[in-house]
Amino acid sequence: MSDLCGKVALVTGASRGIGREIALTLSSLGATVVINYSGSKERAQEVLDTIKANEKEAAIYQCNVSDPDAVQAMMQYVVDTYGKIDILVNNAGITKDNLLMKMSEDEFNQVMDVNLKGTFHTCKSVIRQMIRQRSGRIVNMASVVGIIGNAGQVNYSASKAGIIGLTKSLAREVASRNITVNAVAPGFIKTDMTSELPTKVVDEMLNAIPMKRQGMPQDIANAVSFLVSEEAGYITGQVLEVNGGMNM
Repeated sequence: MSDLCGKVALVTGASRGIGREIALTLSSLGATVVINYSGSKERAQEVLDTIKANEKEAAIYQCNVSDPDAVQAMMQYVVDTYGKIDILVNNAGITKDNLLMKMSEDEFNQVMDVNLKGTFHTCKSVIRQMIRQRSGRIVNMASVVGIIGNAGQVNYSASKAGIIGLTKSLAREVASRNITVNAVAPGFIKTDMTSELPTKVVDEMLNAIPMKRQGMPQDIANAVSFLVSEEAGYITGQVLEVNGGMNM
């Protein structure tokens, strides 16, 4: 895989889990990485310190992607600081799981606001800059449940299915400007969130995976790294499933 030296990347939700691994991996390939976070500054600072310890350039920026004005300010910061933005990885996301009959409108709206509308806000804020540059890579984080569904996750599944539609539509709009837009759909990945699941639920999930194991954050980071590389320059509007065969 070609290196990313000279590239500027923004990764949302990059203070923990999959986002953290994506930020570290892109940095290891030479990219300057802006680490977006909305919660713990301590976690974001730890990612920054790790990158700096490897003598790479990076920065942190606090912003809730559900706030369009804050997102616009973040994009302006990136462009003002580094002169461009080559890579956008939309990883920020939340869950508010519940059965539909018990799900509140607020639970539905919160997930849609961060996951789907957050992706809309970031893409809209960056796309003019990428069109001016006549180049760019956007990778949106979908999910296997946005393709096959999952009981108790009507809101989350709907948001991720929406991201897939957004990805394909935007890819058609900007393909002629040398901008690619793709999605990665993780399956059952080992993170802080999944580590809190009951053993019975974990066993049921593993039984549904042909490879009979959880994926790791690095598996997702590797997929993202490929999609933002020069080698993937003729790939756009695609959903790369990284799920151990859950949706074969």
